[in-house]
Amino acid sequence: MFVLLITMLERLGILVMIAFIFTRFRFFRDMIYQDALNRKQQFTAIIFFGAFGIIGTYSGLTLSTDSLQFDLWTTGLSSNEAIANSRVIGVVVAGLLGGYKVGIGAGIIAGLHRFTLGGFTAIACGLAAIVSGVISGMFHKKNKHVKLKTAFLIGFLSESIQMLIILLLSRPFEKAVALVEVIGIPMILANGLGCALFLLIIKNVINEEEKAGSLIAQKTLRIADKTLSHLRNGLSLKTANEVCQILHREIHTSAVAITNLTDILAHVGKGADHHRADSPIQTQITIDAIQKGEIIIANRELIQCRKKGCPLDTVVIAPLKQRSNTIGTLKFYFNSEKEITPVAMELISGISSLLSNQLELADVDKAYQLAKEAEIKVLQAQISPHFLFNSLNTILSLIRIDPNKARKLLVFLSKFLRQNLQSTTESVTTLEQELKHVEAYLAIEEARFVNKLKIQYEVDEAALYQEIPPLTLQPIVENAIKHGMMNKESNFILKICIKMENELVQVVIEDNGCGMSNERAEQISIAPIDSETGNGLALYNVNRRLTMKFGQTSSLKIKSKVNVGTAVSFSIPTVEVNPV
Repeated sequence: MFVLLITMLERLGILVMIAFIFTRFRFFRDMIYQDALNRKQQFTAIIFFGAFGIIGTYSGLTLSTDSLQFDLWTTGLSSNEAIANSRVIGVVVAGLLGGYKVGIGAGIIAGLHRFTLGGFTAIACGLAAIVSGVISGMFHKKNKHVKLKTAFLIGFLSESIQMLIILLLSRPFEKAVALVEVIGIPMILANGLGCALFLLIIKNVINEEEKAGSLIAQKTLRIADKTLSHLRNGLSLKTANEVCQILHREIHTSAVAITNLTDILAHVGKGADHHRADSPIQTQITIDAIQKGEIIIANRELIQCRKKGCPLDTVVIAPLKQRSNTIGTLKFYFNSEKEITPVAMELISGISSLLSNQLELADVDKAYQLAKEAEIKVLQAQISPHFLFNSLNTILSLIRIDPNKARKLLVFLSKFLRQNLQSTTESVTTLEQELKHVEAYLAIEEARFVNKLKIQYEVDEAALYQEIPPLTLQPIVENAIKHGMMNKESNFILKICIKMENELVQVVIEDNGCGMSNERAEQISIAPIDSETGNGLALYNVNRRLTMKFGQTSSLKIKSKVNVGTAVSFSIPTVEVNPV
């Protein structure tokens, strides 16, 4: 019995080798990862595991119940012979991984084959193979992720049931008892261990692949984090060189290069003296990579180094794309083709897609910044010609009757226009400058609307040093006068309040004009609203620029009531500054 156990354990080596070969097939991974197999996958698994069961039969030992002697290999059986085999391993693993359909199918194939070999246990062993498929398949329903201990116990149980079936069905009974006494314990232990070993091999191979995939993901994310700040500025000589430095350190290639459609932008590593940054792309293989937009591997003959003695033998060329159009290439150089492993190719493919996406995001960000700048320019250009004409008419009317006042208004108009022009070249200004701009504007408006417009200021001097986007206050004030004073004959009061509260600067521009409905007040800063007196862009643009710079907490808050008035407010975070 002990000799038989040792011999069967030795035969497990053959099955282990076959199991390792099986792990190269796709359906093994499908059975590990998928909850259910489709019909084609089930059929493939049944054939393979059934074949494995047949191999387990042929690798068994033939036992004569008359002489109790073993033959090393199984062929045909006489009426007094049986087989100590490992057939159950393939059937049990089939059921555990593929479910009862795969287990029963593999059991039928292995069982029918065993029946054709003959022997007094032919029917019992053939039936036992099918029963093993049923048992392991039922267990599959309860455990999607099979443990090694579970595989051992199911193999142990299946083989024990086979011994019981042999005792129940095989005749003569005396021979069945003698057979079970000799092969029972060795087969039960060996096949239980074999099931666990089979599953261990499959899981180890797949775990190694998962580890490799995890390493690729980690390295790709690390590269993404390091290259993002550089590629935000697009593809240039400087950014290409920085990215090449990062890739060369992370991937450990012999060299890395980045090109656009016509020139090599950067080359880092071996052969740098053969690949100057201003050299035109000369190899046909790079042109093919650009035209096809695919990853291409080139050997030394195709690299065509410009100088003799180039130490680089193999290059992998991956495309860089924007909006599905190839705009350049990534070139990874290796000393030999042996270094280009499937893991390396997977990593290169991921990096190619990653950098392409970063370049596309940089392009989108650039377009966003240009749109933002254009939006500011539009707002800065919104000086109403009517205001200018009305201001000049007011000054003309005062020249004779009040020259001093006319002179003051000219000074205010000059300051107003100068501030407007200055704003076109600045991205930020201070609340102090903004307030001076507004004061110049309101001084002219007060002269126009004598005894009708009154301005009140409540200003905290400490708040005036805070920075703010240019032309933020003036559009709000102008909007209040233009729309709020529309139906007011007299006593229109405009109040400007700038105060420090906690760590915020609160700005409120309030009037007692005609007001508006709550619905309009809620929408006016969210989107432009067309009306008979304007297109609603002023407050919308102001709100956009405030939120872009300070976030949503600094958005405009508008409270209004018809025939009562309107209050427009916003807050900005304070920053410690040194007054000049």
